[in-house]
Amino acid sequence: MRKQKAGISAADEINRRFLKKSVRDVMTAWGYILPALLVFAVFMFWPLIYTVAMSFFKGNTANPTKAFVGFANYMTVLKDPNTLELLKNTGFYILILIVINFLFPYVMAFINHFVMQRGKKLYKVIIFMPSLISLVVGAMLIQWLFNPIIGPVSKLVVLFGGTMPTWSKTPGLVIFVISLVACYKAFGYNFLVLLSGVSNVSGELIEAARLEKTSNFKIFTKIVMPLTSSTAIYVLIMSIVQGVQFVFTPIKILTQGGPNGASSNILYGTYQEAFLYFNSGSASVLSVLTMLIFIVLLILEFKYVEKGVYYEN
Repeated sequence: MRKQKAGISAADEINRRFLKKSVRDVMTAWGYILPALLVFAVFMFWPLIYTVAMSFFKGNTANPTKAFVGFANYMTVLKDPNTLELLKNTGFYILILIVINFLFPYVMAFINHFVMQRGKKLYKVIIFMPSLISLVVGAMLIQWLFNPIIGPVSKLVVLFGGTMPTWSKTPGLVIFVISLVACYKAFGYNFLVLLSGVSNVSGELIEAARLEKTSNFKIFTKIVMPLTSSTAIYVLIMSIVQGVQFVFTPIKILTQGGPNGASSNILYGTYQEAFLYFNSGSASVLSVLTMLIFIVLLILEFKYVEKGVYYEN
């Protein structure tokens, strides 16, 4: 009987020690996680909740007194023709940056690794160096390059018998020029990320394809792209994010959304509503719409694009 009690007591002691160690491990884990959670809570979760709540109130940004209006702000924003213009411009920005900041560096990474024979390292440095220039300086350089009177692009157009329009007053062209500022900033970084993925493709596989007289186009589309799709999907998502975020600075410096909102996007429209027109309700609605756009894009990406992604491990 005493042995049985002693046995039970020993088992209880083992369980007690194990439970104590488990609790200590859990507390240690929370000790490491809690600082990051606090940062997220203060700078991400709380602003998100507050913005969603503010979208149901009407008031002045500078005035703490606000009136609850339900979905009236949403109806006002969605019926506003300027909102459609902001969404169209945002889509245009995203499309341009996907082409220039995703497709172009993808092709150049393939050429640099598998096609070029000399100067690979030099081209890497040349392509990445513009990324070190700030967006403000880049915006001023682009403004000078496309100056309709003294800019190099203007002189080149005149040399071929054309006339350089005033890009800052030309709808469509103004979005393209502003996009170039965001493109030069992210192009080199995206190129290096894609190059790291392309360099992991087996060289023996490429050589075997060339022995079969396979063209570089087919090698890129049928071999390199499928095998580097995990890296490519990351760069694609970043290009979409850059299409909304990176263009804010050049819009603010060069056009302030003009002419007549032709160069604005949903992020700059949110800034205008909040800090120029002091309309906190409409600004919050536009912020919520921006979040919903990203959620929809991520859902589409996971549903249709992620299925075809190749992960080596």
